[in-house]
Amino acid sequence: MTQAKKMPRRTTLAALTAFAIAGMGLATASHAVYNIWTGEYSISKKELETAIAPQFPRKLRYMEIFEVTLSNPRLGMDPDKNRLTTVVDAQIANPLLLARPVNAALTMSSGFKYDAATRSLRLDSPKVENVDSQDLPPQYGQQLSALGNAAADKLLRDYAVYTFTPEQLQMNGKRFEPGKITVEKDAVKVEIKEQ
Repeated sequence: MTQAKKMPRRTTLAALTAFAIAGMGLATASHAVYNIWTGEYSISKKELETAIAPQFPRKLRYMEIFEVTLSNPRLGMDPDKNRLTTVVDAQIANPLLLARPVNAALTMSSGFKYDAATRSLRLDSPKVENVDSQDLPPQYGQQLSALGNAAADKLLRDYAVYTFTPEQLQMNGKRFEPGKITVEKDAVKVEIKEQ
């Protein structure tokens, strides 16, 4: 009688384990990890860094007179504001107005949104949080912030950092769609809910 009771538990445990392994197999191919207990996909900070890396280094023109080179992105997670931060090195050059290029560090932040048409997780509402430069006096901070906001908008607005496969959004004949997006210390969690 004890064995009869244990058998269904083992079968259930085996089925759950097989389902979890299958979910991890999907996740490995797609890089996001699915947690069957919370119903969330987790995209790690490292995966986000890999997704954003192709955007840099990047040369931009600002107001048709400044050439801006952005490089060396460093990602951070801001759970309190539910935003991703990106610190980049900026070099601003204009041979007519500046004796030498100006170096600065721009700290930009972005939220996240889901685009159903492309099944992609995209950056949303990028903005400059801080501009740090030893090369310019503080009174030029406003111009550097404007330049940084233009760069953030051009590089990060609606940039796809992850695309879900159709298989990731279907299980047992049911269709799912990403819901709440939460920034944590080392990952972004995307809730999956039934349509």
